[in-house]
Amino acid sequence: MNPFFSYILLGVSLSAAVGPINVAQINRGIKYGFLNSWLVGLGAMFGDVIFMFLIYFGLAQYLTTPYMKLFLWLLGFFVLVWTGVESILGAKKPIQKDLTINESMSKSFRTGFVIALSNPLNIIFWLGLYGSVLAKTSDLYSNEQLLFYSSGIFLGVFMWDIFMAGVASSFRKFMNSRALQFITIGAGLSLIGFGLYFGYQAYTIIFK
Repeated sequence: MNPFFSYILLGVSLSAAVGPINVAQINRGIKYGFLNSWLVGLGAMFGDVIFMFLIYFGLAQYLTTPYMKLFLWLLGFFVLVWTGVESILGAKKPIQKDLTINESMSKSFRTGFVIALSNPLNIIFWLGLYGSVLAKTSDLYSNEQLLFYSSGIFLGVFMWDIFMAGVASSFRKFMNSRALQFITIGAGLSLIGFGLYFGYQAYTIIFK
């Protein structure tokens, strides 16, 4: 298989894993439609770009120090619990599918970006997968080729974000308001669940 296409598949695989980004995209798509859902994914992708360059330039070791891990676990805890609670509280308001809701596009982008940067599982994912792929292929290709092939990862992520935004916005179009409220509450509880897991990881670092 062409290396570039294998990197695209890697990007899709990275994005398809169940996690807070996909949940946030579904939540945002149900409430505000396709564009805001896609912007959550786009913001997360920019966060992933930062992780990729940190690994590429050998700076990932600084993200794995105990103090940095603790900071990221706590940040992830607060961000996800807050986002989840906000989602549940917002679900009490009837979702009016026939109206265009003016949600800040920059807020949707920031939501994805902050969740991606504050998710330690993201770092582990990138270190484990991209780091190992980079180590395996660095002897076969030049630095320019590696950057080119790495861009295939983000093409895969970009494609998955469009797919998820389409799925989330289709919920908004074809389901009744009551069902959408239940999905929104479920998404909020899921985000809180991820946040509590992050909080537990921070607790184990402090008190181990």
